[in-house]
Parts: sequence; structure tokens; C-alpha cells
Amino acid sequence: MQADMVVTNARILTMDPARPAASAMAIANGRVLAVGHATDVLPLAGNSTRIIDAAGRSVLPGFIEAHMHVFGGGAILNDLLLTGTKGEAAIRDKVRAHAAANPEAKVLFCQGADYDMLDGRPIDRHFLDSILDDRPLAFVAFDHHTMWANTILLKEVGLLHGKALGPGNEVVMGGDALATGELREVEAFGPVNVYAGTFRSSLGLSTGGEPPEPPTPEERALDRASIKAALAWCARHGITSIHNMDGNLYTLELLTEIQEQGALLCRVKVPFHFKNFMTVAMLEKASRMNDDYRGDWLNSGLVKAFYDGVIEGYTAYLVDGYADRPDFTGEPLFTQAQFTEMAIEADRRGLQIAVHAIGDGAVRSVLNGYEAAMKANGPRDARHRVEHIEVIQPSDIPRFAALGAIASMQPPHPPGVMDFPLEPAKTRIGPDRWPLAYAWRTLKQAGAHVVFASDWPVARIDVLAGIHAAVNRKPWAPHLPDQSYTVHEAIAAYTIEGAYAEHAEDRKGQLKPGHFADFVLLSGDIEAVSPEEINTLSPALTVCGGRVTFEA
Repeated sequence: MQADMVVTNARILTMDPARPAASAMAIANGRVLAVGHATDVLPLAGNSTRIIDAAGRSVLPGFIEAHMHVFGGGAILNDLLLTGTKGEAAIRDKVRAHAAANPEAKVLFCQGADYDMLDGRPIDRHFLDSILDDRPLAFVAFDHHTMWANTILLKEVGLLHGKALGPGNEVVMGGDALATGELREVEAFGPVNVYAGTFRSSLGLSTGGEPPEPPTPEERALDRASIKAALAWCARHGITSIHNMDGNLYTLELLTEIQEQGALLCRVKVPFHFKNFMTVAMLEKASRMNDDYRGDWLNSGLVKAFYDGVIEGYTAYLVDGYADRPDFTGEPLFTQAQFTEMAIEADRRGLQIAVHAIGDGAVRSVLNGYEAAMKANGPRDARHRVEHIEVIQPSDIPRFAALGAIASMQPPHPPGVMDFPLEPAKTRIGPDRWPLAYAWRTLKQAGAHVVFASDWPVARIDVLAGIHAAVNRKPWAPHLPDQSYTVHEAIAAYTIEGAYAEHAEDRKGQLKPGHFADFVLLSGDIEAVSPEEINTLSPALTVCGGRVTFEA
């Protein structure tokens, strides 16, 4: 068979234990045809074969982004990014310049806000009013679990006088009986997205349901454009597969339309999002999504849920109280009985489950649900997932291997490692919990499958920055365990472990004959640069299914 593409003079890290390294590779019909040396591969080239001289640079399996939000991420690519911006003057200058450049925006969204960006002073509507008081303005926290709104926006969406919400969600009120402007979790700030007209991109996260009115052709086109922008952004960063962590049928319909246009640049898994107001009977929709979407490019079969929120906003659910609020553990979004009922039914249907659980109380409750499902339905290769696991109790560490549960974690998330500030999370976790905070290596050594991702747009999507963070992470104190990874371990967590997490290790995550031709050529040799310089590398070429999806 003649190759469509041949890569030579490469430093190929295959992630295949049988042949971990090679210097050449041939591609045909969207699959890897051969891996080895130039003498093995070049005879497969013909007149129409594209020959790529890698010039001694690294070739890796295409990165698998095992936790991200493709629709919402694409929708905010043009918002102002406040990451790293601190101090009133710097914030004010950036926001006012953005407002002047976007006079038609119904709501000015500013993403990536740091909880401590005012150096100890809380963010509130009065600060936002001092920047802009005649147009709706919203700051969105970097973790997307808190939003701050100015007074005019709170009035427009009917939140200035507060609102009764479900567990774990809050419109924070001030001593004047008016909202402070801080809106905790999606129920609280959902009305802002509805008012802004951006709600369709967040429906898979906020309600798990479909648009209340059929979108117009113009709205569908806008929504497709958002997702296309996100897919291009992923391809630029060497990503070939996405585990989307919110979803609905509308997202799958848009992705199908993009695929029919020949513009689907990544393989995408889209879940059914189970919310705490749903009954288990609604899992029938998850089964239908699984039946209808089973392809190598688009598939479902996953049930996503949130068990808690985030440590920074006091919405994560802890076993013991917050270090700076010892009498408060946070509120879970599900009761144990409610979650266990869902887990048993989803597992009975043969569906995989992935649950956001940041606090150790949430992690324990989710593992309890998975254990109950195994007892009720019998053991199977379910690979149910726990997302984030920012703190964990010692007794729950061995349960991952015992239950076959996957630890889905994010190297950009530990405060102080990449872009996220040390405070307030480090203080709220407290020294007693520091040893098992973001415990990647501890879980790996205990036999868990650990898969890495960014959680974009919560964190930068840059996989090489994530690998850099995983390799160069330093403990917060000298006595704490080292949770860092080696370069090869980090690459594996973004490739073969991602494939394992979606039951696809037989066809992706490695570069070996018969596997998908999903790979990334880097700008240099990741094994030759110092660990401190990994984040200076970038993708030079991304190939998915044998097709070039990005070329620098």
C-alpha cells in the first residue's frame, strides 16, 4: 500500500511499550501504516506521498484533552482575558479599553479574574461600578464557578435583591440587603448568560437541556462558528481528541453539521449532563445519545455530573471544615442517596460516569456511588471517572484502583504551578490537607489510572505548558510529598491514558500500525530541552486521521 504521508528524521515517542521510539512513520487512509526507520518506511512512498522531514524534532501521539468545554470555550475566545492582572489601576485600564473597542456588546465579559486580584479587598459591584456604571459588566473567575456583576447588570437580570437558589449556589448578599455582586455557581449567574444571549453555549453546563426555542439558522451559524473556532484552537495546540465535559443533543447536532462541512478538526466525546433536579428516568436520553453517536469522530456514552463547586468560592464539599472557616464544609450538590441512585442506573445502562469532585467530601461520596453501582450491577470494565480531586482523604486513595476508577486531573490547576494564584486556595485547604492536595503521583503510585487535561477555558489549553507544569511542580513546603511527573509520564497522561479513559486504547494514544494517524510534530526535541524549557516548545504540525489540521 502506498503511503499518503511519510515522516522521516524524527524523534518519535510512540507510547507503545513494544517499540517506544522510532525515527520514521508512514500514514495511509487515516491510519498508521508503519513505524520504524527510514529504510523501513521510505519504500512505502509514491509520487503523491507528502514527505515531512522532522529535522530531529519530536513526534508524539496527538494530545487527548480529557477534560474541556469546547462550545463555551469557543464562545469566549474574544472576551477580555484578565489572567494575571492585579491592582485597581491595571484592571480599570484594561476593562475600559475593551469597553471602548466593543461598543455593541450587550454585556462586557472579562474572563480569568483572580479572587485576590485586588490584593485582599473583595471584588464587588461597587468596584465594577467604579470602572463602568452605565453598561452591564461581568467579571468571570478563572475557575468559571464565580461571577461578579456591576449594579446595572444585577438590576437588568433581577438579582440586585437576591434570589433563592438550590444547594451550593448563592447570590451573596450585603449588609444593606442588596446583592454584593458576587454570584456563586451556575444557578446564580445563569440569568446573566440568558440576558447576554450567550446561554446556548453554556446550556450543556447550566441545565443539561436543549435550547427552549429552536435556534434560528443565523443562531445556529453563530454557534457553529464558536465551536469551529474552538476546534481550530485545539488543533493549534496539538490536540486531536476532546473529552467534552458538558453537553446536550444540540452540541452533538452542531458538531455533526461541522463534520458534514468537512471542518471537524478533532474527535469529540460529548456527554449527557445529569443535574441534581433530574430523575434517573432522564438517563434514557443518555442511552439514546449513546445509541445515536458511536463513531470514531463523534461519540457519547458518558454521563457528566457536578458533586460540588470550588475551594476558592467555598463551594467545594469537604469532609472537615475549611481551614479559614472551620465550621463550614460547603454544600454538596447531590445527597449521597440521590447520587448513588443515579450511579447505579447509569452503570446498569452500560454508560460511563464522570463527576466533578474537588473537595475530599465530594470525592468520597462519588467513590461511594461507584462502589454501590459495582455491588448492585456486578463488576465490569466501566472506567468511571472522578474529575479534579483537588483534595482527598488517605483512606480513599486505594479505592481508585480497587474500583477501577479513573483520576482525571489537571496540571495547570494547583495554585502557584502555572497561572492560578496561591491564594486563597492554599489557605482554605490548610496545612493539614496540603500533603494530599492535587495528589497526582500519590494516586498513580497507588495504582490509579491518572489522565491529564487543562479544563479549558478554566485554564490555558496549552498542553506543553501543562506538561511543563506537571514536570516542574514544587511542593508548597519542604516536608510535603513530591507530586511531580517525569516528562514521559506526563506525555503518557495526555496520550495513552486519555485513550484508556475513553475505552479507545486499541486505536489511539499510541503511534503503532493500525492506530489512528493522530500525531503532533513539535518545534523541537522534548527529550533534549531542559525540563524548565518545555513550555518554550510548541506544535509545528498537527495531524488528525491523516489530515493536517494545523501547520505553523
